[in-house]
Amino acid sequence: MFSLRGRGLWVAASLSRQHLPSARLSGDCSAPGSPHFDVVVVGGGHAGTEAAAAAARCGSQTLLLTHRVDTIGQMSCNPSFGGIGKGHLMREIDALDGLCSRICDQSGVHYKVLNRRKGPAVWGLRAQIDRKLYKQNMQKEILNTPLLTVQEGAVEDLILTQPEPGHPGRCRVSGVVLDCWGLNQVLHAKHKFYPGRGFTSVVPPPASQAEGPEFDGRYQKKKKKFYLCAVLPNPMDGSAVHAESVILTTGTFLRGTVVIGLETHPAGRLGDQPSIGLAQTLEKLGFVVGRLKTGTPPRIAKESIDFSILNKQTPDDPSVPFSFVNETVWIKPEDQLPCHLTHTNSAVDAIILENLHLNSHVKETASGPRYCPSIESKVLRFPNRVHQVWLEPEGMDSDLIYPQGLSVTLPAELQQKMILCIRGLEKAKMVQPGYGVQYDYLDPRQIEPSLETHLVQRLFFAGQINGTTGYEEAAAQGVIAGVNASLRVSRKPPFIVSRTEGYIGVMIDDLTTQGTSEPYRMFTSRAEFRLSLRPDNADSRLTFRGYEEAGCVSQQRYNRAAWMKSSLEEGISVLKSIEFSSSKWKKLIPQVSISTSRSLPVRALDVLKYEEVDMELLAKAVPDPLKKYTECRELAERLKIEASYESVLLCQQQEIQEVQRDEALQLPEDLDYLSVRDVSLSHEVREKLHFSRPRTVGKPKTTKVKNSNTEEEEMAKQHYGLKKRMKSFD
Repeated sequence: MFSLRGRGLWVAASLSRQHLPSARLSGDCSAPGSPHFDVVVVGGGHAGTEAAAAAARCGSQTLLLTHRVDTIGQMSCNPSFGGIGKGHLMREIDALDGLCSRICDQSGVHYKVLNRRKGPAVWGLRAQIDRKLYKQNMQKEILNTPLLTVQEGAVEDLILTQPEPGHPGRCRVSGVVLDCWGLNQVLHAKHKFYPGRGFTSVVPPPASQAEGPEFDGRYQKKKKKFYLCAVLPNPMDGSAVHAESVILTTGTFLRGTVVIGLETHPAGRLGDQPSIGLAQTLEKLGFVVGRLKTGTPPRIAKESIDFSILNKQTPDDPSVPFSFVNETVWIKPEDQLPCHLTHTNSAVDAIILENLHLNSHVKETASGPRYCPSIESKVLRFPNRVHQVWLEPEGMDSDLIYPQGLSVTLPAELQQKMILCIRGLEKAKMVQPGYGVQYDYLDPRQIEPSLETHLVQRLFFAGQINGTTGYEEAAAQGVIAGVNASLRVSRKPPFIVSRTEGYIGVMIDDLTTQGTSEPYRMFTSRAEFRLSLRPDNADSRLTFRGYEEAGCVSQQRYNRAAWMKSSLEEGISVLKSIEFSSSKWKKLIPQVSISTSRSLPVRALDVLKYEEVDMELLAKAVPDPLKKYTECRELAERLKIEASYESVLLCQQQEIQEVQRDEALQLPEDLDYLSVRDVSLSHEVREKLHFSRPRTVGKPKTTKVKNSNTEEEEMAKQHYGLKKRMKSFD
């Protein structure tokens, strides 16, 4: 085994099997006392926490490495979760027993469902979140997760070994190398660690000595929590941690740079150091590296804003929770906080346009987020327009307001001047300036749908390292990476979510086949089968697979999903069995305009399709046997949705089955797209396929090649040609 640090002569071409050294060249990372875990997760952001928790739920001894434990659960940008498309991801994360949906239900201050004027398939669950409360609840969850150990430290390098036979990849990861400075910080931390101990978990005492690090058995009761330290024999003698699988969730930290005006500072986010060594290692391994940028708005003192002249938005009543296991959220609608709406104006435009020479972030060639752009980008792309600015609370007891839509990287004094031009903010005080972040990402076409990399076996990427933006996108990838890293340890098949099964599958398929040149954001428009992939049915789509195939779903959640599934099937069957003439329905429900022209009997399920009819109204008309289906609000709402989409789902289900048949035809892992014959393909398309390496025949058919009709035609030829060849093998 060997490490790339300090070996600048090793380049990607030299990492073939015959060139790999048979043993570690320096002894510090192969010390016999080095700790060993099943899965090591690097990064404690939204992707990292979900990945670590998912791996632990699957039964793997897991280590989460983060720069600072007290930043776990930190919401670095906007104080909100969910939205159009993103709310679907939240429901699917929860269906796989992920954390963030449940934590949001415990930490929100304003819950609202967006897109209500459209059908339930595209509703967007969203919540304003109390930053402080979310961080507290997430840390409590993470630090009390069985089989999960948390350590502060920076990863500077990867430990690599010979590749496993029978699997693609130039080499295999077998651990990480910690930065010695970070290790010393761990050893001298005051309240999280015993002196001389390297690892920590804040957990109840274990029932027995678990495999992995040797526990010292001493507990210190402090603030009603147990501090359990795992012993690292001679930690200063070796800074390596060995693992069967490694997940990188580095966020914006890979060679991250913070920008305000013309000033730049190395940082992954304001106040945190970037990851330089790890970025260099990945580049030396041969990964294609790109550069992206993002930004965040200034923070404004709450008491300095005149809310009385602004448009006020109140939360929904009742509030809809993110998690399937919660009937409601932690806070009543009347106790939640409002949001307010204001707008930019020509004075804001003038300040931005007159000072572009003082804004290096806007001049950078790195791509920024298209769908959450900076105010400078909006003014340049859409001149002479008014832009919305939502004033969002950051917490129940927070004095800060987050101006959503005002991401800016002008010098601080110009940001303050710009804020004062906006209605309601004429006397506003800026507490913290907005800033931009530029960072490395790796072309996601270099990873499998399981999120394992093509180049390095058992190395997984999740989150912004794959070119995505947003908490929800990162968290969804984290769950999938954590599950598959654990399955890889136990040598089980990967857990793949198809784009016919979930928005998670749509996102991963888009990334791994098309790549991205700008921060990727989820929208409902990206999903071809969105009528089937609704927020309400994520549990029926994913929970059973997560329980049976991945082992990441608890028995309690499985039982609840099974009850809901059987109740829905029973309810739909009962609604289909109740038939009356249209005239009788008209008498039973006179307030609804039911057509009496039909001569055939009308089912209760068809009556439920009327917009004005819900299960409550239907149960009043036919109490026996429908009344019992109104006792659970979620069940009643889901029966209404199922009735509304009954006819269109039959057609869409046929399309889904056709795609699934094609996806069942696996392509050989060693298929050489550059030289394959009997298929008419341009050289450009061959290169794209060689780079993205689709796993099934169905991938090229369901995935469009960007910006070229000719390429789409070529892909269609490739699909049908390969399908014909694959069938000839049977």
